[in-house]
Amino acid sequence: MTRFPARLIALALFLGLSPAVFGQSLHTAPIDGIVAVVEEDVILRSELDQATRNIRMRLADRADQLPPDAVLEKQVLERLIMMRLQLQRAEAMGLRVGDIELDQTLARIAQQQGITVDQMRAQLARDGMSYQDFRQQVRDEIVISRLQQNFVQSRVTVSESEIDNALINQSDDQNQIHLGYLLVATPDGATPEQIETARTKIEGIRDLIARGDMDFAAAAMRYSDHQTALEGGDMGWRGMDEIPPLFATVLPAMQKGEVSQPLRGPSGYSLIQLIDSRDQALETLTEYRARGLLVRISDLVSREQAHAKVEALHARIRAGEDFASIAREASDDQITRAQGGDMGWFPLNAWGPAVANVIVALRDGEVSAPFASDVGWHLIQRLETREQDITREAQRNRMRELIVRRKADEEFDRFLRQLRDESYIDDRLGSSS
Repeated sequence: MTRFPARLIALALFLGLSPAVFGQSLHTAPIDGIVAVVEEDVILRSELDQATRNIRMRLADRADQLPPDAVLEKQVLERLIMMRLQLQRAEAMGLRVGDIELDQTLARIAQQQGITVDQMRAQLARDGMSYQDFRQQVRDEIVISRLQQNFVQSRVTVSESEIDNALINQSDDQNQIHLGYLLVATPDGATPEQIETARTKIEGIRDLIARGDMDFAAAAMRYSDHQTALEGGDMGWRGMDEIPPLFATVLPAMQKGEVSQPLRGPSGYSLIQLIDSRDQALETLTEYRARGLLVRISDLVSREQAHAKVEALHARIRAGEDFASIAREASDDQITRAQGGDMGWFPLNAWGPAVANVIVALRDGEVSAPFASDVGWHLIQRLETREQDITREAQRNRMRELIVRRKADEEFDRFLRQLRDESYIDDRLGSSS
């Protein structure tokens, strides 16, 4: 939720750099029929049609799994409504995205796609979408991500003792599972009749899957009330400690591809599918030990003068003088100079990309050619490398993240339900609320 690049790159892939899944922005949409009123905003028929078309384009290879037109339209409209509500709340909170930040984000999206921004603009045009509309969709996604971040930061806290206890009590099974999820939701304070209706529905869905009349992904697309419905219920890869305890009790006995019996939880009845599993490997980090020497540029020392000086120092080292002695004599790096340029042990990117690009290409004991950075000219001598076992540290970081995610998922889902319940929504495909 909080890691921006992955979410925005996922948006680009989701859109396929084609007309936006969430429809055209209001200021460019033609005046046409209204399919929903969301507070003081409206969703137009053209937006819903465009969004539905793009879902079909994205899932063209699974067209036979899509729900009937009326059901798909309803799911897409619900997604549009919830997005509009979140944007309205974000605007009320003063959450904004400036043009500079947006341009940087678009450049990253293009880079991840392996194209330039101009090529992305041309591709969008070929697909019938204006670059300005795409910019607006990305801006909206950043705003919603920021809303979720603020929500998590204000309502979700994780103490060190929580992490300690979770690590002590975590399962010895460090496998990761790829999970499918299908939910038949019940309202808060559901009546016995509503609960029985949901139970009957989930059993009927499972029977369809068990008979082979429909696979799990198709059933999730058609029947699930969860936000992953249009992704076929795909919840991605998760550790066993990242899933609700209710699921964790049944998954160990399941085989790959198997679908669980209906499970009763706080949100309603669920089916889960074990799509796949994998071992969580030992995690290591390559660290480097090196000496560095810097000739800094300044108002008194030009880049050319610094280059000439570092070349002279490099010639002395190549002639056999000791790197550490020269660093103590001539380096402008006040952090390492007294230690003969010793930079200690560090991960690859700790000293910035210029150093990282050079040191990864060196052999132990080898001295680099002079190279430039924003601050001056450098020499690096790589001394040695080692592999550090960071499994425990990584486990602790993941545990913190999964506790945050677990709390955030529950709290944010509750917040969205409350937001919808408290808002005026005239769903003209369904009923007013």
